[in-house]
Parts: sequence; C-alpha cells; structure tokens
Amino acid sequence: MFEQELELEKRSSWGPLLLVVALVGTIVGIIGYYTFQLKKGLSQAEATTIVEAQLRAQVPTVAFRSGKVQANGGEQPKDPHYKVLEKAGLLTLKDVSWDTNIVTVTDGGEKLFASIPGFKKWKNPDNTWSYEVPLATRKLVKIDTPTMTNPAAARVDYEWQWAPNQVGDLFDVGGNNLKSYTTWDRQKLIDRYGAAFYHEGTKKETVNLVKGDKGWMINAGL
Repeated sequence: MFEQELELEKRSSWGPLLLVVALVGTIVGIIGYYTFQLKKGLSQAEATTIVEAQLRAQVPTVAFRSGKVQANGGEQPKDPHYKVLEKAGLLTLKDVSWDTNIVTVTDGGEKLFASIPGFKKWKNPDNTWSYEVPLATRKLVKIDTPTMTNPAAARVDYEWQWAPNQVGDLFDVGGNNLKSYTTWDRQKLIDRYGAAFYHEGTKKETVNLVKGDKGWMINAGL
C-alpha cells in the first residue's frame, strides 16, 4: 500500500512539470515562428508589385464635352481647361452666350486623344460628347527594403515621379504653357482639371502593408 501511494505521489509531481514543459515549448514555438516571419517578411519584389499597382491606379485626367455645351453643376464650358486645349489646337470654341460654347474637337485632337491609353469617350442624352483624357502616369523610381513592424505588417518607403503624356504637358503648372493664366485659373486647373507640377522631380512616400488571408495588401486604415 505504501509503495502504491509513493508511486501515485511521483506521478502527481510529474504533472505540473509536464505542464510547465509544454508551456515553455509553446512559448518557444511562438517566438520561433515570430522570428521566422520577421526574417521571411515581405520581399522587395512583392512590395514593388503592390506599390506599382497602386501607382498605376492613380491617374489624373481632364474631362470636357464637345457639341453645344451649356453650364451646369458638373460642366463649365467657360473654365480654363477648354482654353488650354483650344490654345494647343485640340479644340475650337465658339462663344454662344455667357454660359454656352460650341465646342468642336479638331481632327488632330481626336487622333491624339485616341492614342492615349485609358482614354474614354461617350455620347450624352443632350447629344454632346464627353471626353476623359488621362494626363500622366506615376512611375516608380526607387523602393527601399521593406521594414517589418510585426510578422503581419510592414512599412515601405519609395520614390516615384510623374510621366506626363502630350496632353499632360499642357497642364504642367510649372511649364511655360500656363504662365499666362491667372493664379485663380491655375488653381482651378489644379483643383478640378488634373493640372500638376508634372516635371517637378521625384517624390518620396511611405505605404503601410498588412498580411491577410490573400497575401500582402495596403493597410487602408492608415
């Protein structure tokens, strides 16, 4: 009887020790996984693919209409973007009244607009035509090695620059084409019609990425 009690005591003393060993093993496993994920992390190639996709999605455009264009909440035929395109020989404008122009796209304008990737044109119920012309793309210049902030999050620093097309060059705020316009008109071109400093140089930005079930993606919450 005594020997049986002693054996039971031995077994009961091993129980807590086994639990401690199991707990330590779990902790070590978690630390190991954490370390592995930090080392594995987000590759520069993966980060490049994600950043380039984001840059491609951010395309400035200029929108206008042709035909008998009358001012309304979404269209102002007297605004400076029409004058910019007219000056370049892409449109002709005929002043009808204080709020209406007859806008005609020249043959050269039609040809140039159609040659730009992403260009859109459609007919409206009032028999005018709407045009949406991309002005530039963003080009990745440099991307740093991602910095892991935890196993499922990373910070990526990169540099990009504008690559304007022929129409985008007309809307370069720092260029000669817009120098004769008033400060008011230049600001309106920036705010509403895609104008920007397209030849200003590279720009530095940071993006935060998170790892989900489908892989790495931009953290929209930051």
